[in-house]
This record gives sequence, C-alpha cells and structure tokens, in this order.
Amino acid sequence: MFGLGKKRTKFGRWLDRQGIKQIEIEKKANLGRATVSRLCNDTDYRPKYETVLKIKKALKQLGHDVPPDDYFGM
Repeated sequence: MFGLGKKRTKFGRWLDRQGIKQIEIEKKANLGRATVSRLCNDTDYRPKYETVLKIKKALKQLGHDVPPDDYFGM
C-alpha cells in the first residue's frame, strides 16, 4: 500500500490499515520525523517507554484508543 515495497513494522502496517499518515503522528506526538520513520520501518528499533506513551496519547487524540500491544506487539 505505502512505502514503495519497503518492509514495515507492526506499527507501520497498523498505521497503513487505519489510514493514518506518519506526519500526523509526528505532529500529534511531538516526535521527530526520524523517530516516527524508525517506528514504522526499522524492525530492530525498540522505542523508549516515553515514546510509546507519546504515541498512545497521539493516537487517542486521533480517535484510536487502543493498547500499544495492538500496534507494537510488546
């Protein structure tokens, strides 16, 4: 769907299914582009707890009140 054939993380695939753009997460979570890109594309990247909380809060603001297990698989 997105990413021009790049492998996506569980989070990246979840965003794609929900129709949420990475730029929306960047702005709502107040995270840098590189961090959001790593969250969506780097399967070896493990976010800090603070980052997970920012993502959860941003998704809630976007109307997606779901546990991080749904998109991070922690």
